Amino acid sequence: MNQAVASTDPGAALADADPADHGRRAPGHVLARILAPLYRRRRRALALALALSIVTAAAGVALLGVSGWFLTAAALAGPAAAFNLFAPSALVRGLSFVRILARYGERLAGHAATLSLLADLRARVFAGLLPKDPGGLASLRDGDVVSRLTGDVDALDTVYLMILAPALTALAAAALLAAALHGWLPGSAWAPVAALVAAAVAVPAWLARRAAGPGRQAQEAAAQLRAEALQAVEGHGDLLALGAASAAAARFGQAAAQAGRARMCQAAAGGAGQAAVQLLAGISMLAVLVAGVPAVRDGTLHGAVLAGLLLAVLAAFEAAGAAARGASKWGSAVAAAERLQALQDMPAAVPQACRPAAVPGTGTLAFESVRFGYGAAPVLDGVDLRIAPGERVAIVGASGAGKSTLLRLLVRMADPQSGAVRYGGVDLRDMPLDQWHRRVALAGQDAPVFLGTVRSNLLIGNPQADDAAMWRALQAAQLADFVHSLPDGLDTWTGETGRSLSAGQARRLCLARALLAPAAILALDEPTQGLDDETAWALLAGLGRAAQGRAVLLVTHAALPAGAVDRVLRLEGGRLLPV
Repeated sequence: MNQAVASTDPGAALADADPADHGRRAPGHVLARILAPLYRRRRRALALALALSIVTAAAGVALLGVSGWFLTAAALAGPAAAFNLFAPSALVRGLSFVRILARYGERLAGHAATLSLLADLRARVFAGLLPKDPGGLASLRDGDVVSRLTGDVDALDTVYLMILAPALTALAAAALLAAALHGWLPGSAWAPVAALVAAAVAVPAWLARRAAGPGRQAQEAAAQLRAEALQAVEGHGDLLALGAASAAAARFGQAAAQAGRARMCQAAAGGAGQAAVQLLAGISMLAVLVAGVPAVRDGTLHGAVLAGLLLAVLAAFEAAGAAARGASKWGSAVAAAERLQALQDMPAAVPQACRPAAVPGTGTLAFESVRFGYGAAPVLDGVDLRIAPGERVAIVGASGAGKSTLLRLLVRMADPQSGAVRYGGVDLRDMPLDQWHRRVALAGQDAPVFLGTVRSNLLIGNPQADDAAMWRALQAAQLADFVHSLPDGLDTWTGETGRSLSAGQARRLCLARALLAPAAILALDEPTQGLDDETAWALLAGLGRAAQGRAVLLVTHAALPAGAVDRVLRLEGGRLLPV
């Protein structure tokens, strides 16, 4: 009986609710779901940054207010009057010093915390990407996936630094301004403070709604640009050979134009927001003047104090202006969060065991009445197969018969729809997935050559392997002579996706990587495809020696030399038949 299963996806913290609800929730819901756990982890650093931001704003308001009072008072006193310059000068210098230190500390703490949490998010998204169903990931362009891991994650840094922190700082400045106005002009604080709160909250909220569409378009256009650029670089030769370079350039130009238009709309929204903030600042100063001028005329308020209050009002709107500028990027942040969540919501290839069983050190591999299909008709219909340790079995059959599907079930990229695959009597669905993968080494038809050297590609199979083991694996894969001929041998650069290698050389390097792995089972999918007859024959003839007593499940169309395998079975009509 299979155990209940539960996801242990490394990115599961990004998905705490039903993905189907995304479209029914407020636009910022997904953003909050993604950022809230990260903010909680960095709450102390973020709180420190916010406190320093508030100190910076308070010092700025006080500095401009004191400066205005000082200069005005000195001017009104005249050159002949005795005026204490020391105390206000020292206060101005002290406030300047506090503002500089607080601003430096805020930038240091805020940016450090934001960059750290974005690094955490990027690592979590990438870790959550690995267990996903390859079929789902294949529906996305490579450039789009890269864009989500880079540009979309980067777009989220605006939320705290450019929206939340400035808005909260502006509200704190409003409280400080309210206290100052209440002290000097009782009953006159409500209008300037209301205007400042509107500039810190209402204007950014309005901007966020107005810029939502352009922000989404900007993120999508940026992803399109990356995808088009990556596709053009990867297919450069084919584009030139087919005369399609101009069409590729035109697609890139269209994406660039779309991105430019979206950025212009964002900039226009930001400009409108700044204009609204400035208008509210002007209204606030006018309200202070309306209340302050009669007070100066009556002698209840000194003219220098009124000047200081006017400049303090102006300074208090600085943080609100920053929040308005950041709000124009809100749409991009929301779109980025939704794109990341969509990536996170892709189904995993297979579920993880809730209470995993130990993986046997050795045992018989058994397919028991396995049934699996991609549609209504099953590809595998009651497959039974047993492979003992050290036994080599070849599966032949027509294309589309389900040979590669058998290997997919073996490495648990999919699970049987009925029946079971067992190793040492234990159902694969009951084993920890990462531990089972250490028992199986797969050399697939489309196995990639990774960016790096021959050595680094081989070490993926076995990080502990020494040079002698690597050369033995290369020899078994009929690639040792070629690698010996390279100028740097094992340290020769293969290029991205193995561009410096032919298709056959790349396939044999991937086969050597699988042979090098300390796995109990070798799963080989058409290992001789693309090889000349002599090389293919030599590779298959030496398979028993290369396997070194491990179980081998070989899928092939090639003719097999005598002694290459112990059994040959034909997959036909969803069942295995003896040959």
